[in-house]
Amino acid sequence: MFTINRLAHFGIFLGALTLGNFAHAEKADQDKPIILEAEKVSVNDVQQIYDLKGQILLIKGSIVVTGDDGHIQVDPEGYEYVDVKGSPDTTASFRQRREGPADEYMQGNGTQVTYNAKTEVLTITGDASLKRSLNMQMLDQLQGWKIEYDDITERYRVTPPANVKPEDLPLARAILSPRRKATLEK
Repeated sequence: MFTINRLAHFGIFLGALTLGNFAHAEKADQDKPIILEAEKVSVNDVQQIYDLKGQILLIKGSIVVTGDDGHIQVDPEGYEYVDVKGSPDTTASFRQRREGPADEYMQGNGTQVTYNAKTEVLTITGDASLKRSLNMQMLDQLQGWKIEYDDITERYRVTPPANVKPEDLPLARAILSPRRKATLEK
């Protein structure tokens, strides 16, 4: 029987094991404009705050975020903080091309997706899933209540909800592809 501490250690171990070989997010995304589509967009250009409602589509370079309710804030240095929630019928989603191989992507979905462009941390909450794919083939997959991915340190963590009962564990699942020597040498 897993305990919450064992599950937390498992998540940390998975992060160290699997992400050591990921490529970083596509750096060209930083200099791309934000394209917003939604049923309703409220813009405060002075404070650099954007509120979005209904069928949200946000595109910034290779980053694509979808959802139903969103908030974007741009800091004075130009970095975006994106917070998008799904609706009761749909999830929020995130997809980004990885630097390196032409068709390598990170993609995930859950009840809520947040992305901090300055710290390059992606957080997916509520029945969360995160996948890494290459040429449309899934390489790694995570599932859990909350998934945090730090692109700078190339680590992720899967955590259970705060009110979890020990009998409900394990609440995290990972499918990890083997690492070949050729992919380790770049």
